[in-house]
Amino acid sequence: MKTQAEPNALAAEVSAGDRRALARAITLVESTRAEDRAAAEALLSVLMPKTGRAARIGITGAPGVGKSTFIEAFGRLLTGRGKRVAVLAVDPSSRKGGGSILGDKTRMIELARDPNAFIRPSPAGTTLGGVARRTHEALLLCEAAGFDVVLVETVGVGQSEVAVADMVDMFVLLLSPGGGDELQGIKRGIMELADLAIVTKADGDLIGPARIAAGEVMAAFRFMRASETGWRPDVRLVSALEGHGLDEVWASIERYRATLGSKGLAARRAEQARAWMWSEVSETLLADLRQDPRTAALADKLEGEVAAGRLAPSGAARRLLSERR
Repeated sequence: MKTQAEPNALAAEVSAGDRRALARAITLVESTRAEDRAAAEALLSVLMPKTGRAARIGITGAPGVGKSTFIEAFGRLLTGRGKRVAVLAVDPSSRKGGGSILGDKTRMIELARDPNAFIRPSPAGTTLGGVARRTHEALLLCEAAGFDVVLVETVGVGQSEVAVADMVDMFVLLLSPGGGDELQGIKRGIMELADLAIVTKADGDLIGPARIAAGEVMAAFRFMRASETGWRPDVRLVSALEGHGLDEVWASIERYRATLGSKGLAARRAEQARAWMWSEVSETLLADLRQDPRTAALADKLEGEVAAGRLAPSGAARRLLSERR
């Protein structure tokens, strides 16, 4: 049985910047065990006053666009400037085992060795948007541990990216030159979420195609409704391998945060926190419903009725909820 002293002790270690303690804290908040959830909530309650100081950046893009390569180069640029950088990399989940298929620590070797960086790969599970359910809580823990920048990397496989956009200050979309990604992004609506678009691999023979892609993306941004904050999305060319364009990316991020200002940033985060609360309500109610032995037998029966086409899903849902009451 966990005591209140254990979350307090772990909170003190996290606040002191202990990376091993931070890893244990994230493991705790990711746990689905009821007793661990209680301890996790106690831990977060202690650490909440120490959160909110980091720049929260979401990064997405289609597989192969070079997200990990960019994040490693960009992270090393920031640590070279004296900043502490945390990377929450949400990997595709194995359908059989449920664990991560990929491991970002193996794809960001140099950044993983940096004492001012912290990389945490987590399986996406079944969460929409390729974001682990507890990513938001992990982000808060990284802030409490004193990290200046938290980068949240999504799977980027065509799922809804609203989840990550709703937990970060700035949403960054990576695109490949000449690969048609910019058109795909417009079609999927991701362009409407992006605050910054980065055309990667802008080096060698791809410089020309990269410039063309950047022009097309900029033209697309002009047709979109202007943000209420007054921010106009930037487009940057980057070569992570050669280190070109990384300074300009950070400049865009700083300019974006300056445009929002402290009040605008606080208002954005407050709205995100409200949305997060209701998301937790939905997830918790669903989990409780599935685990309730009173409804388990009825759920199996209703699933059979729905699968056979004898009952509409909406009617089955109402019957299941009525039984819960």
